[in-house]
Amino acid sequence: QVQLVASGGGLVQAGGSLRLSCAASGRTFSSRAMGWFRQAAGKEREFVAASRWRDGSSYYADFVKGRFIIPRNNAKNTVYLQMNSLKPEDTAVYYCAAVPHFGARNPEQNDYWGQGTQVTVSS
Repeated sequence: QVQLVASGGGLVQAGGSLRLSCAASGRTFSSRAMGWFRQAAGKEREFVAASRWRDGSSYYADFVKGRFIIPRNNAKNTVYLQMNSLKPEDTAVYYCAAVPHFGARNPEQNDYWGQGTQVTVSS
């Protein structure tokens, strides 16, 4: 069984930063990637960023490139989402997930999800 526990959301002003954490337990994912997705009110869930456990290779949605990074700590089985230069349009519930393969972006392909954590960016 796999468990993903996300934390770190909150309220921040535009231009500020937040760091989300996702701790994984259970099966190891050395050959897979961990990702972050988000869902704004009234919108579909969308891909944000993902990183491969094995070597930290990462990929991002265009709308977060240059602002967000996805570091990880393999010893702690934890992946982070460092969000900088936040914008009001980044307001959403953020979810971590185990993505099926490196490069995957479709949330419907994911089989393991953490609980969501709310990020609110005020203008």
